[in-house]
Amino acid sequence: MLLRLLLLAVVGLSLPAAAQTLDKIRKSGVITLGYIDGAAPFSYADGNGQPQGYSVELCNAVAEGVGAQLKRQGLKVRWVKLTIQDRIDAVRSGKVDLECSTTTWTLSRQQIVDFSLVTFVDGGSLLVKSDANIGRLADFGDKRIAVINGTTTERALRNALTRGMVKAQLVDIKTRDEGLALLREGQVDGLASDRTTLIGVVVMSGREAGAAAHFRLLDQDFSIEQYALMLRRNDHDFRLAVNRVLARVYRSGEIDKIYARWLGPLGPPSVLLSATYFIQNLSE
Repeated sequence: MLLRLLLLAVVGLSLPAAAQTLDKIRKSGVITLGYIDGAAPFSYADGNGQPQGYSVELCNAVAEGVGAQLKRQGLKVRWVKLTIQDRIDAVRSGKVDLECSTTTWTLSRQQIVDFSLVTFVDGGSLLVKSDANIGRLADFGDKRIAVINGTTTERALRNALTRGMVKAQLVDIKTRDEGLALLREGQVDGLASDRTTLIGVVVMSGREAGAAAHFRLLDQDFSIEQYALMLRRNDHDFRLAVNRVLARVYRSGEIDKIYARWLGPLGPPSVLLSATYFIQNLSE
């Protein structure tokens, strides 16, 4: 009897609080989602202070899907504004059930938090003018590429150019806005940065100047980052519930509409991102 009680105690201690996420949501009727403002077009607050963006819409779909799985009609969504500095702690402490922004899934982070299926594949890419006769990195021979000096993007770009035996001239810049201005004026042929930040700089400048119509991203990345929704570790049931929704979104083609709403002006998904959606359309 004593041995049985000790075993039960050990099992009880090994069950993390995170394992109760679905029970908490079922009982409270509320799912708490975190987002980072200023990460357009993935997550930001609109003029009314409401979260918007690609990752936000995916999380709204998750909330609806989790409510259906729990047979909890009218599940309420509570949004919490986070920062890049506190987002991991917010997940670990239970301040939010799910973080919905631009967090990259890395092995070191997975030591302290967990991740959903991949929601977006980001990486180093190149922005060009929409009418430029440039479709891939190999087309930059004898052309000029603006890139922020001393960044991992610069290092990855140099390596990619060397591997492809492409002789392009790199132009050092301090900010992406500076690079966009050079590209707009024709002083460079491309602007290199993470795909997400390139989208963001065009979207923000396009609010006043209609820039989105003048630029496009290459359908090629020279480095890679995988975004995913962040949740607490050791909560397999909640992770499964989240992934069920994401897999359905990918399987049904709903992801194409979500992508088009937030990222469509800059062209279709890259081949790599399309493959990511396809590979993750897991069946029930």
